[in-house]
Amino acid sequence: MSLQSCFSETLIEAGCDEAGRGCLAGPVYAAAVILPKDYHNELLNDSKKLTAKQREKLKQEIEKQAISWSVASVDHITIDRVNILNASFLAINKAISGLKNKPELLLIDGNRFKNETGIQYQCIIKGDSKYMSIAAASILAKTYRDEFMLQLHEEFPQYGWNRNKSYATKEHREAIIKFGQSPWHRKSFSVGLQTKLEF
Repeated sequence: MSLQSCFSETLIEAGCDEAGRGCLAGPVYAAAVILPKDYHNELLNDSKKLTAKQREKLKQEIEKQAISWSVASVDHITIDRVNILNASFLAINKAISGLKNKPELLLIDGNRFKNETGIQYQCIIKGDSKYMSIAAASILAKTYRDEFMLQLHEEFPQYGWNRNKSYATKEHREAIIKFGQSPWHRKSFSVGLQTKLEF
């Protein structure tokens, strides 16, 4: 099933998505993308359904073809302070504010959003596999976050972040047991970690 190019035929709309919400370390990233109404790309899809090579190719294409795009992040310290859901909303709001062109409608991936922009919005469950602008945002958020985690991996190679990007894989959980948490780990996830680490 091919993705739809737009939700509204008349309003300037920005697709919005985040990456890194379910991770144990590092920031959460978000992106907002305004695509031309007639934009189409057969390869464009939910970032989770694409290979790293495909995502990188699409990232360059999106940045070149988008009317406007913006990427923002919220660090692990803020995540611990306000919780991951609110941090995700904060990152999305920051990304929207970073757009050079102001949208008239926001397409938000998921079922809820805390809107601080004053722009009308529509939440769309699994929106990254339904609308091109949301899929584009998911790709930018994912690629920028992966790039950041690869940089952190150079400093903390023991956690395998070049492979797991700090998701709660068996490799990552075992490394936390062996080496303890890094300064980049989310402390608010430590309670949940105790159960996740018992395998």
